[in-house]
Amino acid sequence: MKCPYCQCDEDKVVDSRASRSGKAVRRRRECLECSKRYTTYEYVETTPFTVVKHDGRREPYDRQKVLAGLKMACIKRPVSIERIEQMADEIENQLQATVDGEIDSKAVGELAMRQLHQVDEVAYVRFASVYRQFTEVKEFISAITVLQQNYV
Repeated sequence: MKCPYCQCDEDKVVDSRASRSGKAVRRRRECLECSKRYTTYEYVETTPFTVVKHDGRREPYDRQKVLAGLKMACIKRPVSIERIEQMADEIENQLQATVDGEIDSKAVGELAMRQLHQVDEVAYVRFASVYRQFTEVKEFISAITVLQQNYV
């Protein structure tokens, strides 16, 4: 591991602990050359998979795209960044457990909607409106009606 400050590759681990619900190990390191400290994360390497888009294109799964969609849906909502990260983790875990090579982009979107539905209904409707490409008010009303039926 190279020091981000002086590029020396000699360091020592000062502290090590589980992070992200046991999915990663967080390590505090100290450079033996410049004595500055920095943090690294260690993750289990997962099998990469491909997302098949609506138009048939294939691209590697990108966690950052999922996170960006969740963050956009949760703008100005009482959802912490930690909870958004957790939702992305849960989506990725479900995909890793069920996907063997390729996954349809619709399935990724449905998993995201399921997570948002449990966390924040407004964020859910926002995400659904973009994901399902709502073009009329009645589509919003339909999505809200489904939400209301869950509370009757």
